[in-house]
Amino acid sequence: MSDAEKEKQKRPVLYLAEFDSPDAIIHAAEKVRDAGYKNWDVHTPYPVHGMDSAMGLSDSRLGWIVLACGLTGVTAAVTMIQWMNGYDYPLVIGGKPPDAIASMVPIMFELTVLLASFGAVFGMFGLNELPKHHHPVFYSDRFEAFSHDKFFVSIEVEDKNFDTQKTRELLEALHPTHIELVEEEVA
Repeated sequence: MSDAEKEKQKRPVLYLAEFDSPDAIIHAAEKVRDAGYKNWDVHTPYPVHGMDSAMGLSDSRLGWIVLACGLTGVTAAVTMIQWMNGYDYPLVIGGKPPDAIASMVPIMFELTVLLASFGAVFGMFGLNELPKHHHPVFYSDRFEAFSHDKFFVSIEVEDKNFDTQKTRELLEALHPTHIELVEEEVA
């Protein structure tokens, strides 16, 4: 197969811009956000303070998911204990009535923590759209440096504002150390 045929079998998937400092990546994120892009991300070797606001991200909904699951756990525990102790198998132990709160606390606590932790784990998977076994950003050889000392902005082709020329011009205006159009092979 000739080189020309190999080139025809590739399609662009994203632009990847490399930066050297946290300040540069914050500035780049603000500019990409202000340009109206939606399908883009920032990749840093460590959490960068202020990145959420620079990217225009809202607060996570994970806390509400955990709260709902925790409340479901405590409600299920109280309902289960009331049913078992009051109706299904009423048994007075130590002279305490079946609906004594003190005897319910351990079960209420355990079910609350159990369901809240399930909500945290599975909610995080759902909100992060995991598992993602592969992302086109891994086609770039330079991307390996993000886990060491480089900062990257990736803008995906699926974005409604993506235009090969205009997106490249935006990224060049941000003065990155390197810009790459990442391509994938078409089957």
